[in-house]
Amino acid sequence: MEPTLSRKERKAKVASDATPRTTLSFYRYVRIGEPAAFRDAFFARLQELGCLGRIYIASEGINAQMNVPTENFDAFRDYIDSLGELGDVPFKIAVEEGEAPSFYKLTIKVKERIVADGVANGVFDVTAPGDYLTAKEFNDYVHDPEAIVVDMRNAYESEVGHFKGAVLPQVETFREELAITPELLKGKEDAKIALYCTGGIRCEKASAWLKHKGFKDVKHLKGGIIDYKRQVDEEGLENTFRGKNFVFDERLGERISDEVIATCHLCAKEKADVHHHCKNQACHILFIGCDDCTKKRKGYCSRVCEFKDALPQPVKKFLNKNIHTKRPAQFKKNRMRPTTATN
Repeated sequence: MEPTLSRKERKAKVASDATPRTTLSFYRYVRIGEPAAFRDAFFARLQELGCLGRIYIASEGINAQMNVPTENFDAFRDYIDSLGELGDVPFKIAVEEGEAPSFYKLTIKVKERIVADGVANGVFDVTAPGDYLTAKEFNDYVHDPEAIVVDMRNAYESEVGHFKGAVLPQVETFREELAITPELLKGKEDAKIALYCTGGIRCEKASAWLKHKGFKDVKHLKGGIIDYKRQVDEEGLENTFRGKNFVFDERLGERISDEVIATCHLCAKEKADVHHHCKNQACHILFIGCDDCTKKRKGYCSRVCEFKDALPQPVKKFLNKNIHTKRPAQFKKNRMRPTTATN
């Protein structure tokens, strides 16, 4: 049996492997009778094919973000289609691969939900969403002054990229967004509403939720921002998305348009939309840094983290274990808010 590798060792091993890989995502809301048994068989086959990624399985369906050795892609597609629950599920192929591999290991977990929503079981039917919109149809909503376009992602995602004129709820989790969106749209129950998200999974569930809450004309972008970009390029459509699409893998983003709409969190002055994790592993907060600030700070979010990370390992271990450092106001959870510059 191969010895357990550290995260650093796994990254080095995959990074040194020149095998071409195709990054993709897919999901399906479908009833899975025995999620644990499904998971075990699924893991075994994907491991045989050399797949890497992060996949959630629940009784309500599957949510997969992963990469596949390109030479095994056809075999992977055949395997997925052979599963009754997943036959013909659409894949969203990554817009760009990036310099680093998107994933470094294969993780498949059984969850209560494939997208945590904070709503009790049985309250609404996730398999009864609103209708899909193609990229062309979605553009019509963007340009329609009577329509409402809502971003069903978190604030740190919409900060670096979003559709023109979209409602951007300032939330940190999807469960917060499901709670706040009906309130933001109160009085608009008869309006034309279009939802969007990264790959379609959140806006599909949200469309079912809004229908349950009494909104009559709710649709959502099929395949999310990822497939929107594909359709725009293939059909020569207008690109109404501004900036970058945040993705939940090692790449942290895909360029959808050339426009940079966010600002560096460190200096609060320069335009930037590249996310970094603080090099201090005890912090590891996610922040946006411009080239100058990232170089100046040597990959740290603050001088405090740079100082702490330079301490001897026993001292760092003691501090991390015994002394709680209160983060400044511009920090929230595992990400930095775009407010004022740090020390």
